[in-house]
Amino acid sequence: MSEILYDEVPSLDLADFTSGDPERKARFVKNLGDAWTNIGFVAVKNHGLSDELTEKLYDAVKKFFFLPDEVKKKYEIPEIAGQRGYIGKGKEQAKGHAVPDLKEFYHVGQEVTDPNDPVKAEYPENVFPDAEVPEFKPLALEAYRTLEKAGVQLLRAAALYLGLDEHYFDDKVKFGNSILRAIHYFPIENPDALAPDAVRAAAHGDINLITLLMGASAEGLQVLRRDGKWIPITALPEQVVVNVGDMLERHTNNRLKSTIHRVVNPPREKMGTSRFSIPFFMHPRSEMNLACLPNCIDEAHPKAYPDITAGEFLNERLREIGLKK
Repeated sequence: MSEILYDEVPSLDLADFTSGDPERKARFVKNLGDAWTNIGFVAVKNHGLSDELTEKLYDAVKKFFFLPDEVKKKYEIPEIAGQRGYIGKGKEQAKGHAVPDLKEFYHVGQEVTDPNDPVKAEYPENVFPDAEVPEFKPLALEAYRTLEKAGVQLLRAAALYLGLDEHYFDDKVKFGNSILRAIHYFPIENPDALAPDAVRAAAHGDINLITLLMGASAEGLQVLRRDGKWIPITALPEQVVVNVGDMLERHTNNRLKSTIHRVVNPPREKMGTSRFSIPFFMHPRSEMNLACLPNCIDEAHPKAYPDITAGEFLNERLREIGLKK
């Protein structure tokens, strides 16, 4: 199949998949699969997040990041490799990029409600800035659950596109090691003092299965098309942007594309402004086998990767990006 070069990210309606209409569902599966095969990104509406929740969570996130650094540092826990709580400036860089990204962020992780599930012991407890921003916790957890639910539906559509059982991914992502990350790309007060290749987020692929991005407060997100052209990612207010991560690309033997993307610095006159972003990184359980799917391997597409579990792959990548020593 010849590659499609999109000028913008395709827009889809998740209600087509969940409608109960076989024709609408089949069309959604094909459109999602075609987009993830070619550009790796889609913009999706009817994902379950309300405008009110999105707005309130962004307000809470801004309130936290505008606190003094010494207050934010109370929620930084170095011994858990940035899995929960606050991660300060200069702590993360893109794989293969020596200069840290110009950002700080906050991680909210999985809350395992089944006390008998052995995965509960794997995850650190969440930490929340309850004293300073009490609304952060309920809003973040509601957004987490909503995006996780949408992610399950999108993975069901991907499974059908790949010729798998629709529920193939369900047990693999149940209480998966997913992360809601609130990001503050802080103002660049002295642009002339920046390292030459210091950017808000250097070119990278995401580690996980899929990423669901709930809005962004300013322009700057770009995706690298297969012909080498960077195109801006924009979404309508009611959409979330969803992209394939490295785990899913690996599992599908490169059939679905984890496309390189970046967040560029703003024009000089806007360098003194903040940018906020809240992606949801959907991870499977650590025991998931990421071995290339047999039906994605053939003569033209030999097996591209050695077998590895999701947990092993995550640890490897956390070391590469500087969060784990």
